[in-house]
Amino acid sequence: MVHTRSPREIDKISRSCQIVADTLIMLEPHVVSGARVSDLDQMAEDFIRSQGARPAFKGYMGFPATLCVSIDDAVVHGIPGEAILINGQIVGIDCGAELDGYYGDHARSFAIGTLETDKQKLLDVTRESLMKGIEQAVPGNYVGDIGNAVQTYAESNGFSVVRELVGHGIGRELHEEPQIPNYGKAKQGYKLRSGMCIAIEPMINAGAKEVFTAKDGWTILTKDGQASAHFEHTIAITNNGPKILSVGTHG
Repeated sequence: MVHTRSPREIDKISRSCQIVADTLIMLEPHVVSGARVSDLDQMAEDFIRSQGARPAFKGYMGFPATLCVSIDDAVVHGIPGEAILINGQIVGIDCGAELDGYYGDHARSFAIGTLETDKQKLLDVTRESLMKGIEQAVPGNYVGDIGNAVQTYAESNGFSVVRELVGHGIGRELHEEPQIPNYGKAKQGYKLRSGMCIAIEPMINAGAKEVFTAKDGWTILTKDGQASAHFEHTIAITNNGPKILSVGTHG
């Protein structure tokens, strides 16, 4: 079932999203060479709980942590462990929070130090592909318009789009209908309407689109070992255009 949310509900989703955005803003100065990934995870959990919210990922289908931290060829769902970040890495951090029965979801990829030119381009194109997708999230458009915009931009820059993982509706549950693929044909799929809240999250690979699941049962890796990047915003579809909910206290 696809939900449309009342202004009051959108406000609640927005508050959860704001907490997640503030969490990543808080973490940013610490996402540097020499940082231990498990320490970042603990910082995030402490911050979310300090805001009166609950880490949405921890315990979700058995996931053991607050953050998904995915480094270089890890696309998404990396379990924060004892790895130490080093210069030249792309580090995707995905975070969720639940407050008062409503969920927020947001992800960013960070550069550790200075990236190689191709890696920096991957980061920039993935971020921009998210914005291209968000632009299409207006009443009367279709889910396919979002995916087509992401895919067209990413592939025109020489990158590939992961097929097995998609964005999603969000609200009273972390993952709701409809699914929001990052590929597809315009004017196809579910028709968008005002009041829908969705998470759009391009996962773009430097090399081929194929992925596999690591032995830990969670981490998704590129098959060819090349880098991947991931950005995500939760948005509300409104008659005045898409409204990004996952922005920090200071915007």
